[in-house]
Amino acid sequence: MAESVRIIGIDPGSVTTGWGVIDSDGRSSHHVAHGAIATGSGSLPERLGVIQREVAGVILEHGPAEMGIEEVFVARNAMSALKLGQARGAAICAGVAAELPVGEYPARLVKQTLVGVGGAGKEQVQHMVKVLLGLSGTLQADAADALGIALCHAHARTRPAPVLSAARRRKSVRWK
Repeated sequence: MAESVRIIGIDPGSVTTGWGVIDSDGRSSHHVAHGAIATGSGSLPERLGVIQREVAGVILEHGPAEMGIEEVFVARNAMSALKLGQARGAAICAGVAAELPVGEYPARLVKQTLVGVGGAGKEQVQHMVKVLLGLSGTLQADAADALGIALCHAHARTRPAPVLSAARRRKSVRWK
């Protein structure tokens, strides 16, 4: 049986950043804590500072060994995508400063892992997170997404790396 690892999942946002911490051995996962960071109404640099400090505080308090974070999705609004990318960067910096390995996951993969459908709705994700972690009551959407990302990371870290054919290996080699 694999050893349990503590994982923090981050659902980044420039207004609200969700976080969730689980312990997982790859077969079963257990809820440790979750929450959401409200960044306030300051300037974007001030809000990014809040994200970095608060994520660093959660890492210090709960001591995860690894981090999973949602990748930036292509948004219709370029400014929204840019702000989301900056929020991700602030959270990633907190993880890297704590020397955590960081796994990045597209939202569709998180949904596929949890629900079995890449286009699942937020309610379906919330429901499955509650079922998989044995939680009851209302679960805030950003925290549910963050716990889902942590569960996705737990699942991904136990899968073997894909085997590439010789032809694909040759195509993936980049010469300097």
